[in-house]
Amino acid sequence: MNDVPNILGEMNERSREVFRRVVEGYLADGAPVGSRTLTRDFSEKVSAATIRNTMQDLEYLGLLDSPHISAGRIPTQMGLRMFVDGLLEIGDPDETDREKIDATMSSNAEDVSGLLDRVGSALSGVTQGASLVMTPKHEAPIKHIEFVSLSPERALVVLVFADGHVENRLFSPPAGQTPSSMREAANFLNALIEGKTLSEVHGAIKKEIRNRRQEIDSLAQALVESGMAVWEGEGDQNERLIVRGRSNLLTEDGEGEDFERIRLLFDDLERKRDIAEFLERTEEGDGVRIFIGSENKLFSLSGSSLVVSPYMNADRKIIGAVGVIGPTRLNYGRIVPIVNYTAQLVGKLIADRS
Repeated sequence: MNDVPNILGEMNERSREVFRRVVEGYLADGAPVGSRTLTRDFSEKVSAATIRNTMQDLEYLGLLDSPHISAGRIPTQMGLRMFVDGLLEIGDPDETDREKIDATMSSNAEDVSGLLDRVGSALSGVTQGASLVMTPKHEAPIKHIEFVSLSPERALVVLVFADGHVENRLFSPPAGQTPSSMREAANFLNALIEGKTLSEVHGAIKKEIRNRRQEIDSLAQALVESGMAVWEGEGDQNERLIVRGRSNLLTEDGEGEDFERIRLLFDDLERKRDIAEFLERTEEGDGVRIFIGSENKLFSLSGSSLVVSPYMNADRKIIGAVGVIGPTRLNYGRIVPIVNYTAQLVGKLIADRS
């Protein structure tokens, strides 16, 4: 895979302008952009042949593609990604769009779910795309938890609350996790989750991690002081207790039991650290995100894009998200400010009501 940021930095002004104009032309009407079209209003006097050569160079770099032999060019998924990350200019929402969103929020209804329904309808109407609205996170006691692997980089956590509410959240699992390790994590959590909120479960696991660490320290202290063992990477996630001459020590005065106890504690510590990381990731969120084409694993719609932004409560905690799903040739410069503005407005309204 080409290093996209480096490609953009190494392109000369002509290449950047050709690339930008091809992408903007494609996003505007969905049609391939030809060299003759670009020469008409290019910033410098250049021939169609020069533009064609530049397009061929951009195609070689994987940024443009030609759907037909004699046609113009369209951006590839990689090209769209580079345009969005490096060349897209984002301002404030258009006044008309803002007024339509504001009108949706002006209702005095106290029902948050009703508000979010109206937000979804307004986003669909303003953007002509499908809307995505994730409701505020629930903090009631949890009855059951399940992790579902969607891809190596994406997973779903299903939370069943004691009051009957069911919630699905998407997250990026810790590296190297498998469907079976997710099942083990869910089984462990379900054994201690009854009557606790997600935050309380997280706190309980962190407490257990501290307790295990203290047990290991007290058991290992005498061994380390006597020179029989030494810590490697102490305090790190991957710390190890290296035993010197272990094969002899295992037969002396029951010390083998200490080593076995330490080994079991280490295994338990690692498992709890993994589970703590699972819980942290289910509560994470970030700013406006744009998923283009096959990056959009959430819906397995390779020809679509998702623009999504979280909204926060009065404590600045992420409690939900709003977004728009549409074709990859979305008008990103218009859609991103709308989604961002809507998310901020929803967060403010919910914070005011609470």
